[in-house]
Amino acid sequence: MDIGLLTAFLGGILALLSPCAALLLPAFFASSVGAGPRLLLHGLVFYAGLLVLLVPLGLGAGFLGELFVTQRQTIIVVSSIVLILLGIAQIFGLGFDTSKMLPGQDNLQSRASVSTGLGKSFLLGMTSSVAGFCAGPILGAVLTLAATSGSLIASVLILSAYGAGMVLPLIAIAALWSKLGQRGQRALRGREFHFLGRAWHSTSVISGLLITAVGIIFWMTNGLVGVPELVPAETQSWLQDSASLLGSPIFDILAILALAAVALYAWNKRQRRQQEWEQESETSPAHSGWVITPTQVASQRHSATDEQP
Repeated sequence: MDIGLLTAFLGGILALLSPCAALLLPAFFASSVGAGPRLLLHGLVFYAGLLVLLVPLGLGAGFLGELFVTQRQTIIVVSSIVLILLGIAQIFGLGFDTSKMLPGQDNLQSRASVSTGLGKSFLLGMTSSVAGFCAGPILGAVLTLAATSGSLIASVLILSAYGAGMVLPLIAIAALWSKLGQRGQRALRGREFHFLGRAWHSTSVISGLLITAVGIIFWMTNGLVGVPELVPAETQSWLQDSASLLGSPIFDILAILALAAVALYAWNKRQRRQQEWEQESETSPAHSGWVITPTQVASQRHSATDEQP
């Protein structure tokens, strides 16, 4: 499962950097949200929007895999072939938009385009989780790994890791957007090159090679069973014991208080900015009478004309 989580996380990064996305989300967050705690808050809300669709997809993929748990060998062979084919399709720039398969996506995109504030970030997360022609094979590969993970919890974790792979680079790139400059932004977008008489895109080729390699490893290791664990068993046991504390009522109360504090801080900061803006508007030259408007100039000229003999 460690390899599956790592692959899903890398898949999320590559989906964010895919040619179709063209870094539109980091550019939007950098220009409309800015940096600092406000960017972090919008990033968390964006991630929540992602999970609204990714978690049900993970549950569905895990449930489908459990239906055929007795046919494990067949599932491994089929999944490996699917991963390899998706990888090859990604290399050649062939894709599909997963959002077209889900109802209500057009309505969500329309609502996201007219929304503002945290609501817009949430709706963008919902639409970005499955949208994108270039990211279709990547999401398909992640869903394939989720279906073969062996449990519903593992499937949800894999899809959550895919979402985290989109959010963490999104926040980092948006925070450093102005410092990256045009050269850095072009480097993150990848580049197109020509080989064997056709055009290729570097990000698509890297994504496809990753998916294809995972498919081959999946086949050779009997569904990643023979792959060494990236996290030692002792560490996994400690993490599971620590995670059990998250279900306690005390943690729920602390989490609610923390979210309330963040929301109160954001609201207070917004109110201060609005008050400062109003004060600056009241003390600006236009309000203090020091600036002569075009209407006043025309009025003075008219008066001067009337006074002439």
